[in-house]
Amino acid sequence: MNLLQHTWYMMMRHQRQLLRQPWWIAFSLAQPIVWLVLFGQLFKKIVDLPGFHAASYVDFLLPGVVIMSALFSAGWSGMGIIMDMDRGVMDRFLVSPVSRVAIIAGRLLHQALVIIVQSLLLIGLGLLMGAHYPGGVTGVVVLLLCAVLLSVPFCALSNALGLTMRRQESVIGASNFILLPLTFLSPVFMAPGLMPRWIQVVSRFNPVNWSVSAGRIALQGNADWVRVFTLMGGLLLFTLISGGLATRAFRSYQRSA
Repeated sequence: MNLLQHTWYMMMRHQRQLLRQPWWIAFSLAQPIVWLVLFGQLFKKIVDLPGFHAASYVDFLLPGVVIMSALFSAGWSGMGIIMDMDRGVMDRFLVSPVSRVAIIAGRLLHQALVIIVQSLLLIGLGLLMGAHYPGGVTGVVVLLLCAVLLSVPFCALSNALGLTMRRQESVIGASNFILLPLTFLSPVFMAPGLMPRWIQVVSRFNPVNWSVSAGRIALQGNADWVRVFTLMGGLLLFTLISGGLATRAFRSYQRSA
């Protein structure tokens, strides 16, 4: 019970911090909206290519933008833990009775809630832009789960980087080095069948590809649920591994503090 309570308190701490930064909220919500609008208009004729198999580019792009926004939002979360260390907040937590697991779990839960709200706004905007969701509410829920199952492990890995590197510049460089290639080595913007062969092979091992593909399939009518659940299972396994790495990094930080 203490773990659940402490996780809730830590999550609410991060929520209050976020609400005190209205400009950060505005820009973090505006960026994926700009991606959806600009990319949707710039590449809307790409669906005319043979083998694209999409009614409109907005239909195709929306799940990719939802997943991409979840990825980048999670990838920067390590900056917050570095700020807590620099300000001495983390040291105060370590001498308090708060659960050590809750310190990380609260951040992950906060990240999941932020991604859900952000994704729902993008899905609503997609409707206004003419997107269709043949999978209905079930497909939308699966897309949200895919976004969460991608954001949580990358949030954990970002926190692990912050605990290990302890420098904002290092985390920024590492995040850019990892997140951008993962995005372009997945079918966020392009149909898998039209990507170069070597990218198709590499993307099979890319969690971003698993998340985008599962969400996109679920939004279609007559979805292949076996494939969807298989991809989501891979994301769940990735989440468990990333959580373990973040826990190990936190224990290492405790020993050195």
